[in-house]
Amino acid sequence: MSERNQTLHEVLEQFSEFPVPTYEEWKNVTEKSLKGASFETLLTKTYEGITLKPMYQKKDLENLPFQNSFPGIYPYKRGTVAVSNQTKPWIISQEITLPTPELVNEALRHDLENGQTGINLVLDEAALRSLDADEANPEQVGKNGVSIQCAGGLDTIFQDIDVMKYPVYIHAGAVSLPFLACFAAFLKEKQLPLQELKGCIGADPLAALAVDGELPYSLNESYALLAKVTKWAKENTPQLRTILVQSLPYHNGGGSAVEELAFTLAAAVEYVTNMLERGLAIDEIAQHMMFSFSIGPNLFMEIAKFRAARMLWATIVKEFGGNETSQKIKVHARTSKWNKTIYDPHVNILRGAIEAFAGAVGGVDSMHVAPFDEVNKTPSDFSRRVARNTQIILQEESHLGKVTDPAGGSWYVEALTDEVAKKTWELFQETEAKGGLLAALKERFPQDVVAKTAKKRDENIKRRKDIFVGTNQYANPLEKALQPVEGGNPATIKTAHAENEKQTIQPIDKNSESIVDEAISAASHLTMGEIRKALNLTVGEESVEKIPQKRGAEPFERLRLAMERYAGKTSMRPKVFLANVGAIGGYKARADFAAGFFEVGGFEVLTNNGFDGVEETAKAALESNAGTVVIASKDDQYPEAVPALVKKLKEANPELTIYLAGRPSEEELNHYKQLGIEDAVHVKSNVYDVLVNLQKKKGVLDE
Repeated sequence: MSERNQTLHEVLEQFSEFPVPTYEEWKNVTEKSLKGASFETLLTKTYEGITLKPMYQKKDLENLPFQNSFPGIYPYKRGTVAVSNQTKPWIISQEITLPTPELVNEALRHDLENGQTGINLVLDEAALRSLDADEANPEQVGKNGVSIQCAGGLDTIFQDIDVMKYPVYIHAGAVSLPFLACFAAFLKEKQLPLQELKGCIGADPLAALAVDGELPYSLNESYALLAKVTKWAKENTPQLRTILVQSLPYHNGGGSAVEELAFTLAAAVEYVTNMLERGLAIDEIAQHMMFSFSIGPNLFMEIAKFRAARMLWATIVKEFGGNETSQKIKVHARTSKWNKTIYDPHVNILRGAIEAFAGAVGGVDSMHVAPFDEVNKTPSDFSRRVARNTQIILQEESHLGKVTDPAGGSWYVEALTDEVAKKTWELFQETEAKGGLLAALKERFPQDVVAKTAKKRDENIKRRKDIFVGTNQYANPLEKALQPVEGGNPATIKTAHAENEKQTIQPIDKNSESIVDEAISAASHLTMGEIRKALNLTVGEESVEKIPQKRGAEPFERLRLAMERYAGKTSMRPKVFLANVGAIGGYKARADFAAGFFEVGGFEVLTNNGFDGVEETAKAALESNAGTVVIASKDDQYPEAVPALVKKLKEANPELTIYLAGRPSEEELNHYKQLGIEDAVHVKSNVYDVLVNLQKKKGVLDE
């Protein structure tokens, strides 16, 4: 083989002083070190149905497609550009979720002056439905975003901000026309060039359907308006994307990376086919689409997910006949909501940093890193600063943007990317075989698939196979949860709307080819709600079973919140006494485990230095006034100590709840239960079920 045709790996091997061990040789050495344990214990099964090996080698890449592809070349696994932007590798697009235009303006000006490079406005629940503040339910106003009624609100938001300087990212709900009309009217009023507006003001009706189970307006009309908005954008705002495809319903429902990607691609294909039916060409459609993905905590899986997304979308668009530009996916990403917690919330900073790293290495185009306190309150100035600086550090100090596709060539990442792509394609095709995503949603297919994975996650969380530091493991029982911010803010209801009520609302013909221009003209004097009324949109008839949006830590958080309420009423928390019997070496590990076990439920754990015998142990336990006792010692001491200790404790206080630290055999446990032991606690326990049962016994939770 000539040197010119050799790969870099083959050239480097020529300079190796030692032979490269085979996988079998490495496996043999590893099995010896396991001391009898099976090699299978080193394999990791993921929620994606992928089994991760403990080591990957060059041969794992043999026969895999596109292994010699370059960045900027189809299918864009290694990136959609040949060389990444050295000064701005991705857009720092932090969400602003404050409730009023004035507050948004203040925060946005500050954040843009301090490193943010994109404008990411989050609309409140009312605006997402094109409802004015005075016609929406109070809890929808100012909830999770800004309350905007008209172009005047945008004027306030962008006061002293050069809006044309930054790309915008705005999810405008199931129907975007009322908001887009207000935005365009604002730009025209300011005599700003629409042609230079860049970013995304997008509608995503299928995501709304998956989350809410219904749509505010007819899906057919939503598609028709989306097509007309996209046609208008092609001529007037060519740099603005109008079709948004979000993965959040599937990710926040507890789905795997494969499920998230497959159903999101199915949604995108649904949009493509419906836009084609309404007269748009594939290149017009694809170049006006933006994908929005969540970034989960599994670092390498998420990197592989983004690389697979580029490959699969390029393949899909190519099949539709799209050109090279259209085949390049545009991705916005946000760190996960699913794995964030209200207890020990500063750990969320670390979670967000890992996820942001995955997004950066995975090659996203723009990103939001969630502030550590966004779970149940409006983020503070400090939390927004930390989140924003996380991205700045990754760009300016870690220099992640200096290398195009930094994960490229890794045997592990390349093999994992291929497996994610294959698994995703299988599920995508299964969804398409049902008639597309809409038909699949009506059959409950995505709902059932996601629910099945969510159930597995829930079981693993309750058994602490999956850890939330500070919540289901290493909890601080004295800590109080982040205080939530109540939904709805009457202060955001503006009086300006009342001045417009007397104006006659001229109907806008939904079938008019100039519907967008007419809506923009109307937006100069009408509110979003009035534009919606002028469009006379048909109420949505489609309904599906919604995908519940949740966080993984919620079950354990409910236990802690219940304990907070109980402590607030009684000025105390139920006590758990550790009955440590014998030498410290015999009980220490189990006592520490038991302490952490019950602290997760918010119980006050009483520790000690151990006791020599049953009499002394029982006396101390009873004097502690604890309602729960955990016996901790060596296995060989239990047959003698447990019966005697339980007898003394129960005779003195029949209401005591007694646990055993350790994992006895089923026969032994049944025997101990007959004596009065409630249960055994060990690493295989369902921690949540044990704690729920104990909280009920102690009056913390209702039966």
